[in-house]
Amino acid sequence: MTYTSSTVRVPAVAGVPRHIAIIMDGNGRWATERRLPRVAGHTRGVDAVRSAVEACVERGVEYLTLFAFSSENWRRPTDEVSFLMRLFITALEREVGRLHANGIRLRVIGDLSMFNERIQDLIRRAETKTARNTRLTLTIAANYGGRWDIMQATRKLVEESARTGTPAPVTEDTLGQHLAMAYAPEPDLFIRTGGEQRVSNFLLWQLAYTEFYFTDTYWPDFDAAALGRAIASYAERERRFGRTSEQLETQSQNADSLSC
Repeated sequence: MTYTSSTVRVPAVAGVPRHIAIIMDGNGRWATERRLPRVAGHTRGVDAVRSAVEACVERGVEYLTLFAFSSENWRRPTDEVSFLMRLFITALEREVGRLHANGIRLRVIGDLSMFNERIQDLIRRAETKTARNTRLTLTIAANYGGRWDIMQATRKLVEESARTGTPAPVTEDTLGQHLAMAYAPEPDLFIRTGGEQRVSNFLLWQLAYTEFYFTDTYWPDFDAAALGRAIASYAERERRFGRTSEQLETQSQNADSLSC
């Protein structure tokens, strides 16, 4: 199933976001402030992922997307990158069974060709094992970049036209079908922990009409209560998608009259 762009069609709005996307920032600083090696923060961050998944399931969130490793993160110190790769392997080996038992589907998006064969194999096995689960779709963005996503979708559209011999119309819908997250609705709520206020090349296409929430809380400390505060902030927003407040009020009144 491919979801339509929010700039083409107005999506349904509810008090609880259907799709939450998070940049899990602040692991290294969390560790440094405690005079621990940076990698200790990444290890603690895995616990926060587990907490976020559980909290999303409890609140009825359908999609949770986590930015685990960007295409720019290869620039980090070699020893830190190596540790993150080992941590990724450990998480895939230990957590997939738990996810499957709880009805959670796992997807991994990004240029996976950069990872070694062991990681790629674990990803394939995890996605296959959890493919039919419907309670929550957990997406991990690994070696992912928003610009990469748009470019790879464009290449696929061009290749499709060359294969069929018929130029495909270039529209938001046709391009959107080839984006890495074509299987999911666009995020309703974007959260970034750690105090930074930028999207850092994350889901550039998909965040066009997403509500943003920034917090100084470091990711290892971002628990269920912190997620609840983010969702509460979201629930207070007026999502207009180009319309006026008056239009929304009229729409609400019409809906109330029809329900009477």
